[in-house]
Amino acid sequence: MIPVRIPAPLAGVDSHPDMELAAAVLRKDRKATAEFVARYSGPVHAFVRSRLLPRADLVEDLVQEVFVAAWQYLPGYRGGSALGSWILGIARHKVEDHYRRRLREWDQWEEGDDAVDDAAPPVDEQLDRRKLSEKARSVLAGMPEHYSAVLLWRYWEDRSSKEIAESTGRTGKAVERLLARARDNFERRWRDGG
Repeated sequence: MIPVRIPAPLAGVDSHPDMELAAAVLRKDRKATAEFVARYSGPVHAFVRSRLLPRADLVEDLVQEVFVAAWQYLPGYRGGSALGSWILGIARHKVEDHYRRRLREWDQWEEGDDAVDDAAPPVDEQLDRRKLSEKARSVLAGMPEHYSAVLLWRYWEDRSSKEIAESTGRTGKAVERLLARARDNFERRWRDGG
C-alpha cells in the first residue's frame, strides 16, 4: 500500500466520521468521493433550489459550483462543524455570490418616476409568513428577473438593503428604490392573481 500524507488538520483524527470521510476524499478515494457526493448532493440541491426559486434552471450549475468549491476548500476543513453544515455554508455563500452577480449585471437601476409609499406594503408580511408559497413563486416567476432576485435576496436570504448595496456596489438609496419598485410590482401581480 502506498502511504498517503494527510494534511495536518486531518491527521490523527481517525474516530470522527466526518474527518475520516474528508481525509479519504482528499486521498482521492473514489468510494469516499462517491459517498461524499451522495450524502450531500440532496441537501445542497434542496437548499440551492429553495433559494433560487423561481429560477430552477440555474440550480444545477450553482450546485456544481458548490461542490467544486467544497473540493477546493476541503483541505481546510477542521471538523469544527459537521461536514454537512460546512458544505451548506459554502452553498449559502454561493447563493449570495449568485445574487450579487445578478444584481450587478443589471443596468436597469435607472432613476424611476415611481412613487415610493413610505408604509410597508402588505406583501412584506405575506413574504415573511409564507416563505414563498406557491402563489408567491408564481408571482416571482412572472416578474422581471432583477425584481425577483432583489426580493429573494432581501426577504428569503434576510439581507438588509445596506448589505445588498455593499455587495452590489450600489447606493443604499438605489437599492431602496429598486426594492420599492419590486414590491410594488409583486403586490400588483399578487392582487391580479399571479
